[in-house]
Amino acid sequence: MTRSTIHLVEEALQVGGREVSVLQGGKGAPILVLPRDNGHAPVSEFLERLASQYTVYHPWYPGFHQGGDPMAWDWLTSTRDLAVVQLQLVKGLGLDRPTVIGLGFGGWIAAEMATMSPTGFEALVLVAPMGIQPTRDYIYDQFLVSTEAYARRGFFDQAGFERVYGAEPALEQLEAWETDREMTSRLAWKPYMYNPALPYLLSGVRCPTLVSWGDSDEVVPGECGQLYQSAIAGAHLKIVSNAGHAVDLEQPGRLADIVLKFLERVRS
Repeated sequence: MTRSTIHLVEEALQVGGREVSVLQGGKGAPILVLPRDNGHAPVSEFLERLASQYTVYHPWYPGFHQGGDPMAWDWLTSTRDLAVVQLQLVKGLGLDRPTVIGLGFGGWIAAEMATMSPTGFEALVLVAPMGIQPTRDYIYDQFLVSTEAYARRGFFDQAGFERVYGAEPALEQLEAWETDREMTSRLAWKPYMYNPALPYLLSGVRCPTLVSWGDSDEVVPGECGQLYQSAIAGAHLKIVSNAGHAVDLEQPGRLADIVLKFLERVRS
């Protein structure tokens, strides 16, 4: 599987008594970017754009592909557990009030982190996050289809998927998606992809927050963006046109512009 073209260096450190790996690179204030449930993409213009102005940290989740042996993390059984591990990662990296950007499933983890550390981040950016139960629709059940079909469903335009993963994804990529789905099922199966307490816990979050959504998301209903905006005081909601769930991969330049302008206002 081809690595990203951005100049990130892999670093290993101990978290929760186990080794975890993080890609890092760029310059400037720290940004922690948490991936979706189907892991790191082989290329990411979005991360490249962020790394031109900030120092980007992009971890592998423990037990997911390249995140170590899942059995070594057999005590990790919920998204709240994973959020605690990510907070320990922030401390282990020595980051002081970083911005946290969560993509999809990573947005859910970022939101859980913010409930545990309401003033611990400079800013919070949630891109099409799971985590809140929709009232009119449902979060798409990835276990109904193959891992490739689920990844494809994240794109409004299949040309975007093929630009990132190829018309026929490599065997290593398919294997990675299988590992990622195994861990996702352990952490988020019941209830599926949401925490009923999260909307209430989010009321305590005090950092500037941006919620962004693709206008053609077929994985997480757009209604959830409004629910997140309502749950977090002062949160801004920005819709990205011609984008599915994988906004950062399908409209990387547009999303990067939105995020960078938001962070510029936060830091001004």
